[in-house]
Amino acid sequence: MRSTASIMHLDLDAFFASVEQRDKPSLRGRPVIVGGIGPRGVVATASYEARVHGVRSAMRTAEARARCPHAAFLGGRFDAYREASRLVMERLRQESELIEPLSLDEAFVDLAAGDPSSGRAFDPARVEEVVERIRTDITEITGGLTASVGVASSKLMAKIASEVNKPDGVFVIAPGTEADVLGPMQATAIPGVGPATAERLRRMGILTVDELRRQSEDELVRLLGQASGRSLHRLARADDDRPVVASREAKSVSVEDTFEQDISDRLQLETIIERMARTVSARLRKSGLSGRTVTIKLRHHDFETHTRSSTLAHPTDNARVLAEKARGLLAGEDVSNGLRLIGVGVSGLADWVQDDLFAADDDAQEVAERELQEIDQQPDAGPVRWYPGMDVHHETHGDGWVWGAGLGRVTVRFETRWTPPGPVHTFRADDPALATGHTGTFQS
Repeated sequence: MRSTASIMHLDLDAFFASVEQRDKPSLRGRPVIVGGIGPRGVVATASYEARVHGVRSAMRTAEARARCPHAAFLGGRFDAYREASRLVMERLRQESELIEPLSLDEAFVDLAAGDPSSGRAFDPARVEEVVERIRTDITEITGGLTASVGVASSKLMAKIASEVNKPDGVFVIAPGTEADVLGPMQATAIPGVGPATAERLRRMGILTVDELRRQSEDELVRLLGQASGRSLHRLARADDDRPVVASREAKSVSVEDTFEQDISDRLQLETIIERMARTVSARLRKSGLSGRTVTIKLRHHDFETHTRSSTLAHPTDNARVLAEKARGLLAGEDVSNGLRLIGVGVSGLADWVQDDLFAADDDAQEVAERELQEIDQQPDAGPVRWYPGMDVHHETHGDGWVWGAGLGRVTVRFETRWTPPGPVHTFRADDPALATGHTGTFQS
């Protein structure tokens, strides 16, 4: 571990919901819930105004509506989220050449690596000044988004520190105090200890990290398995020497197979893809990795080979998520003449797996992210699928967003990030003057 607090973890506060509040003036200061909007939907992100009512990520939307019925329930706008994320990551790269994004809204930064072009050397005594400058710049360039930051001598402690003064806060853990800071915390403060793992520990009378430390490594291995037990024994002692790695995007975990005879049966190919996704998932988990970009490789009967890829909002090692994404990529391919090779791979790797060690394979948060992606993807043809929150443009009234839709009607509030709260009008869903738009996303 380092002798200086020089690893920073930055987490944008209530990211999806904050982007929506930024771009929709009438929602500022109001509870906003972003996620699946149907009866079986799942919450992806809730604003802090909604969290005070008990709404949280991965909660069923139906329960969120019961807890906070006056909230604005919106679908996803990934173009806006990706653009805000891009601006933040660009600012971080101005500070250091070692940036490790974990998702659209969080990243590790090695402050000691610095930016060689700036000529500035890292000064441990001025770390809080550096952090405040970064946070101020991020708020300015994103139009009002805030970030919570933790700085410590390791990635583990920096991640934990960023949670201490949320939202819009900073916490720096001085080198040598890591164990003292971590000890009184709940065991769930350690990444990977989610509800299912915490329940296993509770049954043994383990609630805090201090109590976790009293267990031998052999006892934790017996309870949690070889890899998880050894890892938790080490992390409970704040022992983490992993570097910030900026080159993970170039690495991947993949598996492929060449068939003795060409296969044209789509169901059989989907079965093979599912098996490959499980293999990739197992390799990721064995290595303590997760990834964002899913790729399939296809070699046709005539040896023509090409790939198709899709990127998730957050890294995952979940076999079901990987399989669904890979099957979706295969769905757009003509396999009638047969394939002689198929492969499944994952890139955009991170060594920070935040899932519960013993969570079910259809983790609710990943379901929420997946559902948001599906909502955000409009068909290339056919009638527009209007959903609350999506950007629209009207030939007469200008830019706005869908307030509600149904029964052949769509209600729009006409306002943008750069205008005050605007009027509300209702139109026929097939009104030729109304079209999808990109309100509040690209204007600078």
